[in-house]
Amino acid sequence: MSELNIVLIVSDTFRRDHLPCYGNTRIHAPNLSAFAGRSYIFDNFHAASFPTVPARADIMTGRYTFTYLDWAPLPQKEITLADRLSAAGMLTTAIADTPFLIRNGYGYDRGFQDFFWIRGQRSGPEHTDVASLRKSEEDYFAPRTFKTAIDWLDRHHDERFFLYIDTWDPHEPWDPPEHYIKPYFPEYDGEIITPNYWYWKEDGYTERDLEIARACYCGEITMIDHWFGLFLERLETLGLLENTAVMFTSDHGFYFGEHDMFGKKRFRWPGNLRFEEGFTKGYKVGDQFSYRSPLHRELSHIPLLVHIPGGGQGRINGLASLPDLTPTILELAGAPIPPTVQSRSLLPLINGKTDRIHDFVVTSSPLETVGDYQKVVDDQPRKVIELSPSTVITEEWDLFYSAAGEPVELYRAKTDPGHGVNMAGENNEVVKKLHADFIQWLTEMGTPSQRLTPRLQL
Repeated sequence: MSELNIVLIVSDTFRRDHLPCYGNTRIHAPNLSAFAGRSYIFDNFHAASFPTVPARADIMTGRYTFTYLDWAPLPQKEITLADRLSAAGMLTTAIADTPFLIRNGYGYDRGFQDFFWIRGQRSGPEHTDVASLRKSEEDYFAPRTFKTAIDWLDRHHDERFFLYIDTWDPHEPWDPPEHYIKPYFPEYDGEIITPNYWYWKEDGYTERDLEIARACYCGEITMIDHWFGLFLERLETLGLLENTAVMFTSDHGFYFGEHDMFGKKRFRWPGNLRFEEGFTKGYKVGDQFSYRSPLHRELSHIPLLVHIPGGGQGRINGLASLPDLTPTILELAGAPIPPTVQSRSLLPLINGKTDRIHDFVVTSSPLETVGDYQKVVDDQPRKVIELSPSTVITEEWDLFYSAAGEPVELYRAKTDPGHGVNMAGENNEVVKKLHADFIQWLTEMGTPSQRLTPRLQL
């Protein structure tokens, strides 16, 4: 194990239910399907800290950072995955087009010996500038990121390495080359649909708008699949698949009309203005308010495919979440796992030594208080008007709980994965037990008292 190379690929906003290996027969993703056929497919893998930047904090530390950290720079005291792998003698390199990781002192490049940043994945002048230079598919963001990784392999294939690839696609804006979109929407005519991060019907979106948005999103998935395939092909032609573990995952999903939402959070301008109306009135994004935004399975349930040379393949049902990748990678690398790590290695599940490493997992935005200003989604502060619940996930139940006195929801996810029927009222004992388990877990994770105390009661 200690001589393995390791590749971790994070594809942002990639819904689990949009992969063929998870049952979606509409999506064209032959390379990810072939990869899944020789990998371990995790059926109960979930996000932890939500969304983009908190998820990267979890990956880099192996900690449940939503309990103590907001969407924020990586604290200097954190011991990072790249730190430990570099100390173990691996060449550590990250290649990312995901914004926020190194801007404004965020420091998510810490510990990597080299870091390639592909600029342009931010709305505004930066995106407009970079997109204006496109001449071929290779100039789009995910292709550029994977092409950079392929070229890097050509130069470093004879070294022992950890390669972290982080692409923001299929995050919006959904604007892949049209040949990826038309198989999903043949009459596509160049429309770019922008999500409103609110109830879609209330803002006048149509079913056709959602259909176009889904088609563009699916087109980005097929684009990701194509370039992922080219990357795997280069690993194979260089003989690296014989000694390289490869992991493919995401940070969260997205709502395309499910639960009446179009986005992954609910934001609104003062005066309840619609998205475009706020800009017309001269508001900036940071002037918005943040409202209750439950994390249903379209967001929390994420893909994980793990290929280990000589390790076989199959489906794994045990509950796990994103921070568990950190101790898994360290164990594969033969590097010591620091005592700060709160998560657990996936290798006992993979090796068949156990069928369970967690009794439950938690997906949550950073724990918040009404009146806080929090940076969530796009690095812009928004005032919290309503609390968003954490999702406590067991093999049978999903509990939505935010703080004492706030609404509670309970879904029997095993038979109702779409969360159609709230069963909290008729299952009070289940609610109380899951809440007690959650509070005990928050305490064990060292949650600061100002975040823990408001959540001690139902």
